[in-house]
Amino acid sequence: MYRWLCLLGLISLCGGCQPDSTHSEAYVFGTLVDVQIDDLSEAKAQQASQAVFARYQQLHQQLHAWQAGELQQLNTAITQGNSSIPVSHTLADLLQHAQQLSVQSGGLFNPAIGQLIALWGFHREQFSPVQFAPQQLQRLQAQRPAMTDLTITKDVVASRNRSVKMDLGGYAKGYALDEGMAILKAHGVKNALINIGGNVMALGQHHGRAWRVGIQHPRQPGAMAALDLPSGWAIGTSGDYQRYYMKDGMRYCHIIDPRTGMPVQTTQAVTVLIAPQGHAGVLSDVASKPMFIAPEQASALASTMGVFGWLMVDQTGKISLNPPMQQRLTWLHPETARHAHLVE
Repeated sequence: MYRWLCLLGLISLCGGCQPDSTHSEAYVFGTLVDVQIDDLSEAKAQQASQAVFARYQQLHQQLHAWQAGELQQLNTAITQGNSSIPVSHTLADLLQHAQQLSVQSGGLFNPAIGQLIALWGFHREQFSPVQFAPQQLQRLQAQRPAMTDLTITKDVVASRNRSVKMDLGGYAKGYALDEGMAILKAHGVKNALINIGGNVMALGQHHGRAWRVGIQHPRQPGAMAALDLPSGWAIGTSGDYQRYYMKDGMRYCHIIDPRTGMPVQTTQAVTVLIAPQGHAGVLSDVASKPMFIAPEQASALASTMGVFGWLMVDQTGKISLNPPMQQRLTWLHPETARHAHLVE
């Protein structure tokens, strides 16, 4: 999802970088991370950005789903049937929050299905068609791994289901947004934008006005719409156009429906706009997934998950959005606007 929110935040539709804007980039979480800081000397901005990137590298190693790190160690221990697994306080807190959000979503957000994600070939850096016996998928589905299988007591985790394999890929980038903003504030930064592969959060303003961001069309180059992102607001997209492969003319993306065990093929993209709150970054990452998986429940899920505005593009290219999102959007192409359908 980097390409569109490189557009969304960082070409940024702001008319180019000003002399007192500092960009810093790093490749973390399997994507490009961009931190833009305004109204601070370059030396101080770079110092603040490097503190953010250092924390991101820690989180990347700690939370990686299939490379060596604390999450991978937890997954191994669950598979081995360990009944009492000590974890760091950070990971325990993350798992508890992810568990709460999973319950809120009716199980549609389910980080426990890492084995299914791996089966479909998305626990690797490059994506290409995979082959597996249908019985493998049936077996994993029969085991029904879920976040509610976990018991988290203080800093100890237990699982009643050995098929649970945690994959926090739909949570970690949002968590990192919240962490990054806290670090920037601690360094005295008052105006900044963080873009983590399509999840974006704003702090302050960009030269006296809200940060302007753009929403990528999932099947066309460039942004289809723009909106202003006030301080403390976050925006994120789940799409089928970056982490996917084609097989027999069908598109298989990395977002798996836990009800069927299959990659979702009903939706091209969902963008969510999150108002300021304690975990706005996390919600910008998490909340779009259940809506992507169950588009027929979009309005109800948005309400349940605390989404302020949302926009969806279904498999036919039809665009749906709610009134709060419509009120904040500026369509960049009249033809695209004509395809938009308002959902009350």
